Amino acid sequence: MDRGFNLNELLQQRLSRRDLFRNAGVAGISLSALWDLTSQLSASAATPKIGGQLIGKLEGPTTVTDPAKFPKTFKEAPQLAELVKAGKLPSVKERIGEDPLVIKPVHEIGRYGGTIRRGFTGPGDWSAGVRFCGNDSLVHWDVTGTKPTPLAAKSWKFSDGDKTLTIHLRRGMKWSDGKPFTADDFVFWFEDLYKNKDVVPAPSPYLTTKSGPAELEKVDTYAVRWKFKDPYWVFVLLLTGPTGFGGQAHDSHVSALGGYAPAHYLKQFHPKYVSKEELDKKAKEGKFDNWVNLLKFKADWGLNPELPVISPWQTTQGRNTATWVLERNPYYFGVDTEGNQLPYIDKVVLTLAENLEVINLRAIAGEYDWGERHLDLQKLPVFIENQQKGNYKVHLDPGGIGSDAALLCNQSYEADAEIARWLTNADFRRALSLGIDRDQLNETFWLGLGTPGSVVCTETSPYNPGAEFRKLWSTHDPKNANAMLDKIGLSKKDGEGYRLRTDGKGRLRIELTTYLGFMPFTQIAEMIKLQWGKIGIQADVAELERSLLGRRRANNETQVSMEIMWGTENLYAHSPVNLFPYDPTSAVGPLYGKWFATGGGSGKTPPGRLKELLELYRAGFSAPEKQHYELGKKIWRIAIEEQYVIGTVGLAPGIMGLRVCKNSLGNVPQRMFNGSSTLHPKQSKPETAFYKR
Repeated sequence: MDRGFNLNELLQQRLSRRDLFRNAGVAGISLSALWDLTSQLSASAATPKIGGQLIGKLEGPTTVTDPAKFPKTFKEAPQLAELVKAGKLPSVKERIGEDPLVIKPVHEIGRYGGTIRRGFTGPGDWSAGVRFCGNDSLVHWDVTGTKPTPLAAKSWKFSDGDKTLTIHLRRGMKWSDGKPFTADDFVFWFEDLYKNKDVVPAPSPYLTTKSGPAELEKVDTYAVRWKFKDPYWVFVLLLTGPTGFGGQAHDSHVSALGGYAPAHYLKQFHPKYVSKEELDKKAKEGKFDNWVNLLKFKADWGLNPELPVISPWQTTQGRNTATWVLERNPYYFGVDTEGNQLPYIDKVVLTLAENLEVINLRAIAGEYDWGERHLDLQKLPVFIENQQKGNYKVHLDPGGIGSDAALLCNQSYEADAEIARWLTNADFRRALSLGIDRDQLNETFWLGLGTPGSVVCTETSPYNPGAEFRKLWSTHDPKNANAMLDKIGLSKKDGEGYRLRTDGKGRLRIELTTYLGFMPFTQIAEMIKLQWGKIGIQADVAELERSLLGRRRANNETQVSMEIMWGTENLYAHSPVNLFPYDPTSAVGPLYGKWFATGGGSGKTPPGRLKELLELYRAGFSAPEKQHYELGKKIWRIAIEEQYVIGTVGLAPGIMGLRVCKNSLGNVPQRMFNGSSTLHPKQSKPETAFYKR
């Protein structure tokens, strides 16, 4: 088949671009021959007008903090009221305590009942449940993703020149088993979990400022105090999300364990409180190698149905099964403005899908009530076409990150001295960036709905260094790219026009590594390979399983790898590991990341501007607010000028920005802030969603 095959037939079949590129080789169509076809598909199947119609007004629920506006009486779901009547539960007022969280729903007061169906891809896909059901961090974000607001914490206050943070808990708040949620749960977490090297082998860099590690102490039953050795007002941002202290749901399965833990339950699995013989027996009965793995399983929000939680829903059947089930927490501390205890929805059920294609097919068929994770933007025309049939509405939530598919250039790569020489050359990286036709990528893989450019954060961010940094070294300029490559010493080419290594070992080949994930990374990389060919650079695209790629990055084995710029909409509320070498897992330079994470104790000292960038970032943790944001802007300037990470297309609905919600669901925001620092859609309080009928 040649490039003159029937385009109308293709359009009638409504094939997505991913399908088109996946099947190109089978059909005998070259990738380059598809470029014209995909631009026609873009014009025919998803015009900017359609995209504009699907991007609604940014809106969401609000947290009420004025006690004068709190409800005076409280109500609950009918089945809970029956349990109260039968004497099996305390009254709703007793269960929520004296200081409930009061949420004003985005549209209206809801009704009780029903099940929300979602999809997930297996035990490792814990975010599919956490982001929807796990609102249990001390602090979270408002609907704009810019202002921290109270959640599990009632309030907080800094003192001693921002070196001391006092967190006030909600009086009378309880775990899902009815036991009190108090300061003792924080002290237990800090002293017996976090400080135990068997449980947490390496301390979090977020709990160490330049003068030393932080300490936590109990003030009284409902207050704890963090004491830092340097000013650290940024710590409140760290309590909002994926930093190790963002709550039990998100962090109980990873190293820092969440920032608090149910002491009354977990003590029975800890050697400080149980004899070695008894603990060994429990580990053996549970088929665990040791007490640490037993404890970690028991502490995991998504695996252990017995675990006491404070989230709106609690796991009743774990994510290690084909159906992950979460049911309402009768002791959840949140209510609406009329005093109705949340959540409105009884149950959330996530069904295992064999792969991402199955998730998309089920969503298109209307089998999910609320879905956004793993949905493929390239299938937008198909989703639109099936809205009525599937009884759902399509929403687009553009993301706040600068690039959905960035190229991370390993600055500490050592395996090949010639490759390392060029990866660490700023003009080489800039030339690679100028060799990318981002408009073509945008039309092909983002349906024209993204913004081509660098990886810089959105202009609404207080860290944004200026509008000009969106395009700096990030436009398509192959003429200039060729001239730059010639100038730095790569002027010799082989018979096919590809540049030669300077050590006499043949063609210069750059390995571009991808994984199967949220975007069609491999197909994007293949198109970039063709574009780089026009500036004489040979790229070899290699797709790896995601965890294997992670190991290769940590082992300093990757050259250039493709990744989402997770969390870079807020540098200090999410690990910026994909923007610069923040820790040893960073593909931008794991040896430098080890240096940064250990305070210079191990790893390799970074050179020049990269070291300057890392030192600016460290200084930003203890800088006063105004100076803090200025430091953030300097960080971004260096990152974009140096092009350690090359952007493609961002500020788009490419990553979890295609959302489908049943027409019968109420309190569904027209548009949500889409960011990994906010754990989208968590900040839109899914516990306020309800069925209208």
